[in-house]
Amino acid sequence: MEKKRIVKCVIDENGKLGITAMGLVDIPAIEENWVALSSEKVKLSSVDKERRMLYGAALIPEKLILRIDQNNEEYYMKFERETIETLAHNFYKKNLHHTTNLQHQYPVTGVTIVESWLKEGSSDKSLALGLSDLPDGTWFIGAKVDDDNVWEEVKAGAIRGFSIEGMFTEQAVDMKAVNVESLLIKDVERVLASL
Repeated sequence: MEKKRIVKCVIDENGKLGITAMGLVDIPAIEENWVALSSEKVKLSSVDKERRMLYGAALIPEKLILRIDQNNEEYYMKFERETIETLAHNFYKKNLHHTTNLQHQYPVTGVTIVESWLKEGSSDKSLALGLSDLPDGTWFIGAKVDDDNVWEEVKAGAIRGFSIEGMFTEQAVDMKAVNVESLLIKDVERVLASL
């Protein structure tokens, strides 16, 4: 397996960098889909008595996210737990809970982030909702969908997860300290265990 560089995303202390919007996308970079909630059950598409709620992970600590740079070279980026906590808090401090878009292209006014929490322990709400057993510090969000067109796309499976949008500083990670293969194997094992 070829080695790819890894960078960690950081934000500045004065708050100019960070998340600018929450995308609703077909293929989330963090490789985690949401669940859509009907009135009584968690399922991927709802037919009647729809609550129109989407729950899913926005960021996962230390998750390697594949990216391509301006030279068409693949690399991984990741977010540390402390950075994720700051981003989650700043998301509401900056009043961004109503700033959503489709596929990072089209602004949407009928979707609002109404819930936000950082996973803590084995009795976390995310597990009760049927979401993957992700590490503590994972930022989960719940979005209320009032836009009929967006909800139809959710039900059709055309959009399946959240994807943050923002500006960050990337810092190189010491490759000697990271065993990329073992991290990827852990991701594969986690996915297989959830099947």
